Amino acid sequence: MNSGPSMNTPILAVEHLSMKFGGLVAIGDLSFEAARGQITALIGPNGAGKTTVFNCITGFYKPTEGMIRLAGRSGQEFLLERMPDHEITAKAKVARTFQNIRLFSGMTLLENLLVAQHNKLMLASGYTVLGLFGFSGYRKASAESVELAEFWLEKANLIDRADDPAGDLPYGAQRRLEIARAMCTGPELLCLDEPAAGLNPKESHALNALLMDIKHNTGTSILLIEHDMSVVMQISDHVVVLEYGRKISDGNPNFVKSDPRVVAAYLGVEDEEVEEVLIEVGDEQVIEQFDAEPDREHGPSASSSMMAGSVSDTIGHSDDDGERITVSKRASKAQQVDDREARDKAKAAATPAAKPGKAKAAPAKPAAAKAPKSAAPKTKAVSKTLTAPRGGVADRLTLIKGIGPVNEKKLNEHGIFHFDQIAAWKKADIEAVEAYLAFDGRIAREDWVGQARKLARSAAKPTAAKPATGKRGGSR
Repeated sequence: MNSGPSMNTPILAVEHLSMKFGGLVAIGDLSFEAARGQITALIGPNGAGKTTVFNCITGFYKPTEGMIRLAGRSGQEFLLERMPDHEITAKAKVARTFQNIRLFSGMTLLENLLVAQHNKLMLASGYTVLGLFGFSGYRKASAESVELAEFWLEKANLIDRADDPAGDLPYGAQRRLEIARAMCTGPELLCLDEPAAGLNPKESHALNALLMDIKHNTGTSILLIEHDMSVVMQISDHVVVLEYGRKISDGNPNFVKSDPRVVAAYLGVEDEEVEEVLIEVGDEQVIEQFDAEPDREHGPSASSSMMAGSVSDTIGHSDDDGERITVSKRASKAQQVDDREARDKAKAAATPAAKPGKAKAAPAKPAAAKAPKSAAPKTKAVSKTLTAPRGGVADRLTLIKGIGPVNEKKLNEHGIFHFDQIAAWKKADIEAVEAYLAFDGRIAREDWVGQARKLARSAAKPTAAKPATGKRGGSR
């Protein structure tokens, strides 16, 4: 326990991390490691959950499931998911910067770096006013703090402006000052959230130089979120790629940049697959309701942490029709690549049988047609289906909370047009519909059957009300 960890021991191990906001799963079963003394990049399209991972590591969010282990230089192991956020910084030695610059713009560069050493100075003063009276221990600590601040200003190439207000610096210099301030806390793990955002090539080069200097000369490990691929590929030792809150690739930069799943996640899919993707949104194994409004009763509020930003910064919302889209297999672009490779392998295996004729497309079409047929047995189990709506007019199923236009269309295609049909569903009917719509317990959770019964009764009331009124009139 007291012996220091070897360089082969990862400084950070994220194991089966999940972060849920009510019914919304922002991170699903994520596992990865960050090697000691290296730069690990966490990349992915917008909304992939990268900042949510950072918020879990640094204590702004407490994960729903999973473990986050940090192995300190002393050999002590910290379980970050169990620690208060201030202890993660003070004891586990994790420092962080944010997407938006958080400097004290009215203070000088030197003062900003001294603020980062506030705890050390307060300890030296005995948490009293001894510092005001020139207490020797405080004078020594103060001199050491100024020396450390000047050291990092020199490293960030900002020493000439040490007495200038931080708000007067150009944007790229402010980014480097933030990193220098974080380094004044003596971190073992430095988490940087998009440090190259908005930088020009010259500023990006200066940032790269600073990060490589930190890596080679301090022993601090770096975990980096970044969209600038030139920065990622030049300085990263290890890259983890997220899409829809799950890991789709993990390896060195050369491996990741040639991974077809990563290319698909960043560049999109073929035109002929767009319609299919729009209908089948998401990944059923990871995000049950990715485009849904977070449940305010169970998740953090919109401004749960001034430092972390609002939930809406990283979480999407439902559309105007209230559609809470569940996820099915082919929405994940990385998954589409895997599916395409599987189809190609199946076609290659079938090629010898197709040699006698040139009708390769003919066998392929029936194979493609098997997908809807495989779903047919599930819908046959649904009772009281109709070939057409009664009276030629279907009920507006979107009045049921949880059914949007896409799901209404799917239900209509399978002979479900009216509230009373849904109100009559039994357990077997619900299971069959959930299998078709790629739901997992959502129909019961949102009580579609109960909602449908109320709507069916209210739809029948006007016709029943007229004779009742007549009777009252007759009695009078």
